[in-house]
Amino acid sequence: MKLLLRNCFYIFLLLFILHSFSGNSQTLLDTTALSEVILKGSPIRATIQQSASAISVITTAQINQNDGVILTSVLNKVPGVFMQQGNLNTNRITIRGIGARSQFSTNRIKAYYESIPLSNGEGDTVLEDIDMESLSTIEITKGPNSTSFGAGLGGVIHLMAKSTPENTSFGKAATTFGSFGLLKTNLSAGFSTEKSNIYLGYTNLSVDGFRENSQFNRQSINLTGKHQLTEKSSLSFFGIATRLKAFIPSSINQTDFENNPEVAASNWKAAQGYESYDKVQLGLGYKNQFSEQWSIESSVFSTLIDAYEPRPFNILDDQSETFGFRFQLNYNQTLFSFPTKICLGTEVLYEDYSFALFANLYQSQPNQGSISGSLLAENEQRRTYQNYFLQLETKLYTKLFLESGIALNHTVYKQTNEVANQTAFSNSYAFGSIFSPRIGISYEVTPNKNIYTSVSKGFSIPSVAESLTPNGLINTELQPEIGINYEVGFKGNFWRKKLYSELNFYTTEVSNLLVARRVAEDQFIGINAGKSLHRGMEWLFQLKLIEQKAIQLQTFFSGTYTEIRFKEFLELDSDYSGNLLPAVPRTQWNFGVDLQTKIGLTTSISYGKVGQMALNDANTLFTDSYDLLDAKAIYTFKIHEPLTFQCQTGVQNILNEAFAASVLPNAVGFGSNAPRYFYPGNPINFYGGFSLVYQL
Repeated sequence: MKLLLRNCFYIFLLLFILHSFSGNSQTLLDTTALSEVILKGSPIRATIQQSASAISVITTAQINQNDGVILTSVLNKVPGVFMQQGNLNTNRITIRGIGARSQFSTNRIKAYYESIPLSNGEGDTVLEDIDMESLSTIEITKGPNSTSFGAGLGGVIHLMAKSTPENTSFGKAATTFGSFGLLKTNLSAGFSTEKSNIYLGYTNLSVDGFRENSQFNRQSINLTGKHQLTEKSSLSFFGIATRLKAFIPSSINQTDFENNPEVAASNWKAAQGYESYDKVQLGLGYKNQFSEQWSIESSVFSTLIDAYEPRPFNILDDQSETFGFRFQLNYNQTLFSFPTKICLGTEVLYEDYSFALFANLYQSQPNQGSISGSLLAENEQRRTYQNYFLQLETKLYTKLFLESGIALNHTVYKQTNEVANQTAFSNSYAFGSIFSPRIGISYEVTPNKNIYTSVSKGFSIPSVAESLTPNGLINTELQPEIGINYEVGFKGNFWRKKLYSELNFYTTEVSNLLVARRVAEDQFIGINAGKSLHRGMEWLFQLKLIEQKAIQLQTFFSGTYTEIRFKEFLELDSDYSGNLLPAVPRTQWNFGVDLQTKIGLTTSISYGKVGQMALNDANTLFTDSYDLLDAKAIYTFKIHEPLTFQCQTGVQNILNEAFAASVLPNAVGFGSNAPRYFYPGNPINFYGGFSLVYQL
């Protein structure tokens, strides 16, 4: 692999030298100021500058600054966002510390692909299935500042699909290879006219992995399209088909983490545990601008999943069918002499989830991996999620903007449970109606400089797993988490828009804090254990050092400082009030430099630091802080007018840091085994690749 990467570097250098002497130049990317970007994810369109909330936008160029495998390094440059990567299929995203107590997945955060929800009926979110090749931009609203998207106490992540430039057609073939058996192949094509736009992509991603039992393979097909029906109406659609098989090394104890990080947990290795599934996601959207004042946006969507997961403690065979729709009515008119925009809408989701558990006989037949045994239990769950919202934005004065809104949510769980050799039973629970109001004010102090403040209420529904008692019944006393968020911030341009800056301070108090108490290796129960207080400061500075036709050089500095503690927390006989929440770094910052030249060379270097994290509620164990240094170079040139060739090379974790890429908070050692807190991160690793684009 080192020889292959070395050859890739020499080829890259040769092509660069040859092209430097040719007169063939490239066009530099658009340099529109970030503050002027129109937010596409919000029901009421506004610029970042005018919005009275902390919203981050990740551009196409920033998405392309890693190996194209997973979004971890991209998201971790966003102030307040932290993505922990246990493996390519075991990840947890937190925003401002919300969701950090989740054991293996992302919850308390809503996510959308265009206007289609990626979060399921109980709030779990999986972003890893969306291939990075299909993304154009990402918008992240931090905190409960978006009443129109329901149960996302931590925030909302919007993934925007890639489209084909107008009146062009293209075909693209690309490959990426790298350390630990990385091989990614991508084929894509697009077609666009004045009325129609279609993008189709196929990706095959495989990785052997740094650790034992961590082989990964994912094949996916992405289709997006839009057709202009009339001058004022359009139809859009998307489809994603995914086939995944990913082995699971699981977490390891501190001794193995420090001395032998490549090993898998012994029981997962012996069982050759993995997860696999076929998933299809479909969506259809319709927009119509009836008049200058009235317009509608609507969508219907469905997700089908057929999954199989052999674990050391049992084998899970499950299926999920989801159907939903989203509708919003927009009104734009002067109201009481104030220019006003109003959005009224709803989002409804129905999910039918069923699973069967089988005994795993891997211990009786060693070296054979997981072997399915007798049926242990069957369960069917029906989840109904309804969100109704009203959002209003008013220009009170030339420089004063008011944002307000309110949402009403109603969620119901129903389940039928059948345990082997026992009588089947069923029960249900509705969490009642939850109101989530919000108000925010943005004021333009001077041109291109705004201050804002907001107060909002958010909530998160317990997952079904958290809601179940040890005997399989839904705990009807369990309540949703409720958070009240207070925020003040500044957004501004300086030096003729060469420097863009953001600074904000927030305080979120969460009550009915949900705690997952581990009662067995494969079982958790949820309890409302108290309150937590999330306070922090976030900043972003982007500076254009050189902005000329031949070269552009810019740098950024972003970061987060948090003070996130239990305000009240009683767990059995222990009082953890005042302690830090586990799995949340107190400090996190990133610094980077991006170079772009007219001859087609683009380079990026980023340096990030993640501070210590508590591993348990008692705060008796902490991770070490760590530094990550990454670099990437891309060289693009035209072979002939319709043909463009691109090659890339990159290095991740240049400092070869030994670090915990993810932690399992409050891990418990069963029997004589030590607690397994750690998912080791990859050591220094290399990648390279080539692509060829034919465009008309």
